[in-house]
Amino acid sequence: MVKVVRGGVVWSALSDGAPLNGSRYLVAPRGITQWVRKLRVAGNGELHVGRRIETFIATELSDDEKPAILRAYLKRWGWEVGRFFEGVNANASEEQVQAIAPGFPVFRIS
Repeated sequence: MVKVVRGGVVWSALSDGAPLNGSRYLVAPRGITQWVRKLRVAGNGELHVGRRIETFIATELSDDEKPAILRAYLKRWGWEVGRFFEGVNANASEEQVQAIAPGFPVFRIS
């Protein structure tokens, strides 16, 4: 679960992580939702996994940086979130993944 505090209000959402090449990412499979808008403004949040709470700083990726992360995310979580990705799956062409990238925010967390 991701929690973002903005204006004294805590916003939370379920999100699955996507580790790749030693970095960790949060992918928004439902597109630009309320937690994405809040995270863009706040720039940081909390990641809750079980009883563990980890604060993080989020950096949003450009559309050109997203395809490799989206592909890794779909390989790992496609069975659960694939229906949100406009018919694109982990085996899609680079052009197809690049075409959907603007609709799916991705944040590098550290």
